[in-house]
Amino acid sequence: MARNNLNDLLAFRAVATERSFTRAAAQMGVSTSALSHAVRGLEERLGIRLLNRTTRSVVPTQAGDRLLNVVGALFDGVEAELASLSELREIPSGLIRLTTSAEAAKGILEPALIPLLARYPDLKIELSVDAGFVDIVAERFDAGVRLGETVANDMIAVRIGPDLRMAAVASPAYFESHPPPSSPHELGNHNCINLRFPTYGGLYAWEFEKDGRALNVRVDGQIIVNDTTLALQAAIDGLGIAYLPDDTVQSLIATGRLMRVLEDWCPPFPGYHLYYPSRRQHSSGFAVLIEALRL
Repeated sequence: MARNNLNDLLAFRAVATERSFTRAAAQMGVSTSALSHAVRGLEERLGIRLLNRTTRSVVPTQAGDRLLNVVGALFDGVEAELASLSELREIPSGLIRLTTSAEAAKGILEPALIPLLARYPDLKIELSVDAGFVDIVAERFDAGVRLGETVANDMIAVRIGPDLRMAAVASPAYFESHPPPSSPHELGNHNCINLRFPTYGGLYAWEFEKDGRALNVRVDGQIIVNDTTLALQAAIDGLGIAYLPDDTVQSLIATGRLMRVLEDWCPPFPGYHLYYPSRRQHSSGFAVLIEALRL
């Protein structure tokens, strides 16, 4: 059906219901003459009069009553369905796909998602754990979770975790035969546990800073891993010094299973952020997820 036919049917419905061109025009936000022109055009295309017009009233003809009953019910149904969809949009629901690191999934996301999912049973969250960086647009993720300093400048970033620190740690058994380093420069004399990033394939350069002086150190050792959990276990097993997020080793330091060195070279840095590609309108489910995670 041509668009002007639909517009003319809406015009006819308004006039026939209000029994007045003036009131119908005010309701639709158009001029009285435009409304009269639309109804007249509809009558001409149908070849039948739909409204009897007098100076005091507008009354549907028999054909007009028949058409009003049909189109009125159809348009009422469409408007009711649109209202229903609008209400549905306000209920957090649907699937939200997130790419994240294992540490963020366990320490940040899971504690926040437990009450969120209990509150909104129609909401679903998919967590894809990846140690490397993922193109969230190409891979069709709704958002990602990574450290603040690694989020690209063209992304919208929402802080969801406190500042973090790194920690250089090894087992007491390792330090029994290797004097603890007093500066990052001495790491060259140690067996260090290297971490290879899956995305870029290169070995992670350990990043230190003291008194505003930044220092990146390329370390060497007998073992290379691509997962921080493996690096942690290697340190516990006495295979060398690992460089890991502070929150993953605190309990092991407290119990004496690991010893920390170079603490004064490890200042805080921005913690985990939820990031996504634009400020366009998001679903209500995504909105409540942001609020549940935001600090």
